[in-house]
Amino acid sequence: MHKQISFGKKVIYLIPSVVLLLIFFVGPVVLSLYFSFTNMALTGSNASSLRFIGLENYKHMISDPTVKKAIINTLVFMVGSVAGQTLLGFGFAYMMRSCHKKVRKVVGSIIMIGWIMPEMVAAFCMSSLFHDSGTLNMILEGLGISGVSWLYTFPMAAVIIANVWRGTAFSMLAYQAALDDVPSDIEESSKLDGANLAKKIYYIILPTIKNTIMTNTMLITLMTLGSFGLIWIMTGGGPSGKTQTLPILMYIKAFKNSQLGYGVAISIISLVVGVIFGIFYIKAAGKED
Repeated sequence: MHKQISFGKKVIYLIPSVVLLLIFFVGPVVLSLYFSFTNMALTGSNASSLRFIGLENYKHMISDPTVKKAIINTLVFMVGSVAGQTLLGFGFAYMMRSCHKKVRKVVGSIIMIGWIMPEMVAAFCMSSLFHDSGTLNMILEGLGISGVSWLYTFPMAAVIIANVWRGTAFSMLAYQAALDDVPSDIEESSKLDGANLAKKIYYIILPTIKNTIMTNTMLITLMTLGSFGLIWIMTGGGPSGKTQTLPILMYIKAFKNSQLGYGVAISIISLVVGVIFGIFYIKAAGKED
């Protein structure tokens, strides 16, 4: 017979996990929150005299046009990336569902390349694609179409496409696992009832995998909010701040302008945005249940 573990022993077993959580998660968040209320800097007089300045950094953000622009850019980048990765991921997963196993392996491996590739390498690949003399313009010129300076004329579209290309594999894998659990007898019944593909997906497939959709969307949102390397390598936040998201602005203010306290305050805003979307997704999932 198994001995029942007392509540006290259960708590003792949890102590190492709680300590690690406090040290590596709660601790940095609390320190970041504190530093956002200070004049911390890398150079100048503020670097040697750390002072608590209250809400000055946050007041400055309200009147700072670059912060407002960064928030809008972040939301545009996030919505475009989430929509693209979700739709393409589901589309590939659904199409490969009826394919031969060998075809699934080949197509799946090709799609996975972008995801398993290091972010820096993926960014350089997409920069080469969208460069003025890059692959995309070479293909267009071969078709008799004039090339475009994509990273200058359509920088936000370029970084969104790059992020979608890199992250679609994650959504595809999640939806493949979910679609495998959809009962085949229900789909067969819908065919007998005369349901077309659109109705079958809308009324049968999507309601069945709604929890996966919600979880996948939330994870993509949080990953996209923290995206830095891809945008920084491709555009550096430019031109003229058109792709300057909150992580990019935070880096510029903290390490290029040496305003660490102000940069940390911007990171807190990014954290708040992530928490808001996280709560929204959790509540939406609760209402669906």
